[in-house]
Amino acid sequence: MFDSTRIKDECIKWIQDFFEQNGKGCKAVIGISGGKDSSVVAALCAEALGKDNVVGVMMPCGHQNDIDAAELLISHLGITSYTVDVKDSVDALVKALPMELTTQAKTNLPPRVRMATLYAIAQCCNGRVANTCNLSEDWIGYSTRYGDTAGDFSPLSHLTVQEVKALGRELGLPESLVEKVPSDGLCGKTDEDNLGFTYAELDKYIREGIIEDKEHKEKIDRLHKLNLFKLQLMPSYDPNIEVKYE
Repeated sequence: MFDSTRIKDECIKWIQDFFEQNGKGCKAVIGISGGKDSSVVAALCAEALGKDNVVGVMMPCGHQNDIDAAELLISHLGITSYTVDVKDSVDALVKALPMELTTQAKTNLPPRVRMATLYAIAQCCNGRVANTCNLSEDWIGYSTRYGDTAGDFSPLSHLTVQEVKALGRELGLPESLVEKVPSDGLCGKTDEDNLGFTYAELDKYIREGIIEDKEHKEKIDRLHKLNLFKLQLMPSYDPNIEVKYE
């Protein structure tokens, strides 16, 4: 049974401890999409640090249909916010690159530009960048390496989508934000459309090891194996470790 009250209190204390040790007096800088993950992280940081120490950054890539959800969250929490349209930067990079981008490269470029934007703002306002990925996304690699997987601290990386929703309700967030259909905001499809299975199905498999659809199980296992590298530190050569040749 998920104890949302205990988890909320412990996570708030964990954020406070992180800032005490890694940035006393710093602000939390969060990319605000209007989805449940960024909403919950922003609410946790506001509770932990006070709303005056939280900076929300909206980063549309041109027109964003659901930006009203991000605006609702910022208004609800009363935090400082900035809006940075990353479209010109993304377009400039696409034009400057010496080859035509693949579909995957085009999809991953905006998240990486957004993360560069968050770090630029953080360095101008004495901030620490929040990672907003959850366990379910990380499990199957539904994230962009050095894009939304980056950050200085990660409150949700050990919580599934269903647990994040419960935490959002515990924090008193508007239900429209907690239950907002997850989408990357780039390809026009929901996360579940892209994945081919639901987060509820994935979460049950992660926590209980139970999944009824054999094809979905095989796909989840394959994605998990293929994307484990995203959760690991960059491999590095150590000259102090002897390499044995056969």
